[in-house]
Amino acid sequence: MKNFEEQIDINTMAFMEHFDTLSNEELRWKPDSDTWSIAQNIEHLIIINESYFPLISKLRTIPIEEVGVTDNISQVIETGAFILSAVAPDRINKIKTFPIWVPNSKEMRGDVLHIFSNHHDRLKDEIKKSEQLLMHGAIITSPANATYTYTLATAFEIIITHEKRHLEQAKEVLDKLKETSIDN
Repeated sequence: MKNFEEQIDINTMAFMEHFDTLSNEELRWKPDSDTWSIAQNIEHLIIINESYFPLISKLRTIPIEEVGVTDNISQVIETGAFILSAVAPDRINKIKTFPIWVPNSKEMRGDVLHIFSNHHDRLKDEIKKSEQLLMHGAIITSPANATYTYTLATAFEIIITHEKRHLEQAKEVLDKLKETSIDN
């Protein structure tokens, strides 16, 4: 997957297309206590994506000839591929998120969809500023667990793919919301 910025725009449009007409109450509706609301899914994505920003900024301070240096590139590739498959949109594999990425519904931001759209502008800017890092195969660690390392390009693929996963999850909540509305 390349052209990360285009993929981010596609994700933004998909979220807006499905959820932009919903009220804040509908966005925050939960079918049960174990299921995240649409807004929580979106907030979760913002939290995760933003957790990468300080790491990417730190990478920019490292001399470019050192950003891709590792003794175990095959392990880096395997880890990235494993995480990428774990966040696939098909959601065959249920995964529990790291505590640092769990959205707090009490502290949720106001108009979460438009915040998400603005957040995507920042994410695209981070990608543009990372062109040299991407060309040199920069390696980054997971913001949640420093033992997971993968290339920066894979990190952007993980972010984009993970958003698609949560789009599907949020669409399932929307379907349940519609069923509830029909039943009433």
